[in-house]
Amino acid sequence: MRTVSLERRLAVLTVIAALSVSGCSFLRGGAGPDDTARTFLEAWARGDSAAAAAQTDDPSGAGAGLEALRTGLAATGGTLTLGDVTTEGDDRAAARYTAEWTLPDLARPWRYEGSFPLVRSDDSWRVQWRPSDLHPDLEAGRTVRVVRVLPERAALEDAAGRPLFSREEVVTVGVEPRRATDLPRLAAALAGALDVQAADVVADVRKAKPTAFVPVITLRRADYDRVKPKIYSLPGTVFRTGERLLGPTARFAQPLLGRVGEATAEVLEEAGAGYRAGDQLGISGLQRALNDRLTGTAGARIEARGASGTPRVLGQLPGSSGTPVRTTLDRAVQQAADAAVAGATTPAALVAVRPSTGELLAVANNAKAPYDLGLAGRFPAGSTFKVVTATALLNAGVVRPGSAVDCPATTVVHGKRFQNEDRFDLGRVPLRTAFAKSCNTTFTGLSQRLDDRALGDAAAAYGVGSRWTLPVPSFGGSVPAPKDDTEKAADAIGQGRVEVSPLAMALVSAAVARGSAVTPSLLAGQEATPSGAAGPPAAVLPALRDMMRAVVTDGSAAALAGVPGGPVSGKTGTAEYGTAVPPRSHAWFTGWQGDLAFAVFVQDGKSSRTTAVPVARAFLTALR
Repeated sequence: MRTVSLERRLAVLTVIAALSVSGCSFLRGGAGPDDTARTFLEAWARGDSAAAAAQTDDPSGAGAGLEALRTGLAATGGTLTLGDVTTEGDDRAAARYTAEWTLPDLARPWRYEGSFPLVRSDDSWRVQWRPSDLHPDLEAGRTVRVVRVLPERAALEDAAGRPLFSREEVVTVGVEPRRATDLPRLAAALAGALDVQAADVVADVRKAKPTAFVPVITLRRADYDRVKPKIYSLPGTVFRTGERLLGPTARFAQPLLGRVGEATAEVLEEAGAGYRAGDQLGISGLQRALNDRLTGTAGARIEARGASGTPRVLGQLPGSSGTPVRTTLDRAVQQAADAAVAGATTPAALVAVRPSTGELLAVANNAKAPYDLGLAGRFPAGSTFKVVTATALLNAGVVRPGSAVDCPATTVVHGKRFQNEDRFDLGRVPLRTAFAKSCNTTFTGLSQRLDDRALGDAAAAYGVGSRWTLPVPSFGGSVPAPKDDTEKAADAIGQGRVEVSPLAMALVSAAVARGSAVTPSLLAGQEATPSGAAGPPAAVLPALRDMMRAVVTDGSAAALAGVPGGPVSGKTGTAEYGTAVPPRSHAWFTGWQGDLAFAVFVQDGKSSRTTAVPVARAFLTALR
């Protein structure tokens, strides 16, 4: 048996083994049918249609057929294996072969068995041409094409196993340049109705051809129906309908879950062989991170099409479906979190975690968030970091919850002035009260009685600074060793160089509630790699829990005292940043209720009482 191999990119033909021929010997001289069959297959294999056709009794017809098959398959490689060549008398023979073609962006080759007759005339053998020489079911007048099919994407599921994405009808709003009689006016109208930038619309349309479809935005059918009266009749607008895999709402767990759409060059490079431009792949978030599990591999139909009628299927290559992936997200908790941050007028995020397991129940970012602030944000912790500072102070024996401490309106630590929010002055009060009221001056002063490593060690015990094994980017926090006593004072109230994410602060509260460090997980059944954090010292937990409860009952988060669902404990925080006068500040709240720990972050939220705490209240109320 002889094997003929094709690799167009290298244009190399390798002939393997020896030709196996059965039948009678030839009485007349010249090349036998096996030689002609071999030469035909060799030329066909290397893509030389003219040379292959020259071995037939109809070079013109064979050349056209071979070239049409080559173009239709667009094979990147393949193998032709010559089988038995059997004679039928002196002037006729038949050759069998096996074809195996490697087709673009398909994991499996297309393999089939074929045969062709040979005839002898004037002492020379020729392949008797007919389209079925190239495939047993190929007929005259039909052309071959490969219809590649990517299987339906596997489901990304919530914690209950229900798909988080479903196929929804969408409408893409676009502009056809030649129809736009007043482009600036059209762009302004679209910007007002669709929350897009008018300048972007103008720039995109001016770069396009007059008859092009210039997409502006893609909307769910329900969202399109609401704005249709404002845009449908605008000169220049055009519309296309289609389907996309979408979450329950436009903001549901975004940008964590990510989106499915036409693969970009970067996504294709990540996905590897087997995918092509136009494929629907995960292009962001979890959908992108889990492409290798959710997408599956493409299959294909090889069709022979005529001028009319139903295409004839020459062969099929089955694809393989992806595997559903279950997340830890709780649909009800996620919806409550999304609704709670939606009302913030600046970027905001809320992360919820189950302390007993570390499962992430919700990761919410409002529409103004430029990226996943909840998991990957890097911000000063503000007074939420007093949970860590109090842990260090109690563990070192510097103070007890009932210890009397000073809480003046302002204080100076090694030349740097610190003050309480709105410069409130409590005088001399128990530590519990100073914590509940969030007295900056108390904690900056007490920090000077701590070892330089104490704050960093206490933070590390909670897992702050860990690198978690989540499938999407996250930030575990950073607490560098203080450069001097002034920076140590600033670190004690979450300023200085202390940085955290909302996830990191949610895990701090979770650790206090659980009594040990909590490692987050996002995929069900996939155990998180422990961070190695020791957890808060058991001896300080009773006092710490009491102090965090006092924040709600007697302190800066009193608005949470009456929420349904049981007692809430936590800590507010206002984190100043930048050089503006007065300084700009972010707002925080972190805490827990039962087996639910969470953190709220509002960028430029100013006061936690007026922004972060109301978000927390809305969140907890929506759960009941």
